[in-house]
Amino acid sequence: MSGLTIAEKILSQKSQHSRVEPGEVVEASVDLAMSHDNTALVASIFSKLDVDKVWDPNRIAIVLDHRSPANNEQTAKRHQTIRTIVQEQHISTFFDIGQGICHQLLPESGLVQPGMLIVGSDSHTTTYGAFGAFATGIGATDIALVWATGKLWFKVPETIQLTVNGALPSMVTAKDLILHIIKMKGQDGANYQSVEFYGTTIERMSLGSRMCITNHCMEMGAKTAMIPFDKTTKQYLNNNAGFSAQPVFADADAVYTEKTEIDVSDLEPLVACPSRVDNVKPVADVQGELIDQAVIGSCTNGRLEDLALAASILKGRSASSDVRLLIIPASQKVYQDALHKGYISVFLQAGATIVNPGCGPCLGLHQGVLAKGETALSTTNRNFPGRMGSPESNIYLASPATVAASALTGEITDPRGVLS
Repeated sequence: MSGLTIAEKILSQKSQHSRVEPGEVVEASVDLAMSHDNTALVASIFSKLDVDKVWDPNRIAIVLDHRSPANNEQTAKRHQTIRTIVQEQHISTFFDIGQGICHQLLPESGLVQPGMLIVGSDSHTTTYGAFGAFATGIGATDIALVWATGKLWFKVPETIQLTVNGALPSMVTAKDLILHIIKMKGQDGANYQSVEFYGTTIERMSLGSRMCITNHCMEMGAKTAMIPFDKTTKQYLNNNAGFSAQPVFADADAVYTEKTEIDVSDLEPLVACPSRVDNVKPVADVQGELIDQAVIGSCTNGRLEDLALAASILKGRSASSDVRLLIIPASQKVYQDALHKGYISVFLQAGATIVNPGCGPCLGLHQGVLAKGETALSTTNRNFPGRMGSPESNIYLASPATVAASALTGEITDPRGVLS
């Protein structure tokens, strides 16, 4: 009998089965359920169930980050409703406006641990797989059912193994790597599959870079994406509320639907061009494309290491007068650390606008919405029509290095030439 992948092992444990097989449907116990500004909808569905109290208020996390602060009266009313629910249900983990993005706050707070089964009412919940957890996005109805029972059904996914080796060249980042992988796989190349990452490149990455990788796996359809627990994971957890879980590893003879090896030694800065995340090209191929807005932030690239990279390029320089440069720290902690290290001063001197920690313009509701005919270069994770405002605007996706370099010139620019 063959061994099990990480996804198969976690679902086996959480469903109390000795083993599970791809395609099998199991009912599994959830360790953590997260929702954000859509919690009012979750609560509305929950209220129609024959249940008075949530299954475990200590295993529910709620974050107001998508429309933070409220962008209109309707949102303000929803936030008001959510605050009332938090009090009534005695939910212990609640992050109000301005504290940051759910996918940054939960790991920072030590809520994400290896081996956990985590669900969230946000598609990019796959981010938590960077810690060796099975994490996936689900709808509001399913979250309401988890609130009521602590359980949910899952179809066991097949697993893809990606082994990445080599040293990333200068000014080439985890963002460029995952864009390269999405180009290889296509936007539906991992539909309802688990993706496991291995190799020396991944082993050398920080947790922030790993979170960028697992976050973006949603953009090729993955159900979940995981990087095995190692000393880097342990160090992060020890620095952020401690390590309290049992890591899960794939068996040596686990069965994968696909195995792919990637060498990053010659990888170059990449850009996802409108209007598909898999429409990826070398920066050199689109260099010179004029931009109106440059965005550095989001749950993919709003961490301290991203701001540090951008600051190293912008220091002592000014953004083009034709570009609106937005900097959005992923959390208050990231913001405070960036202040302490002088990055915020660098951004202000460069002419940037600093937006409060949160999702900002990523979902096209406020804090940087695009007008018809405008073009943005952003570190966010989606670029389909209308994602950041007008459906007749254009969105390019790139690393913080590429966005910072391009903000200086007013056009898409290869960051390798800026510091030379």
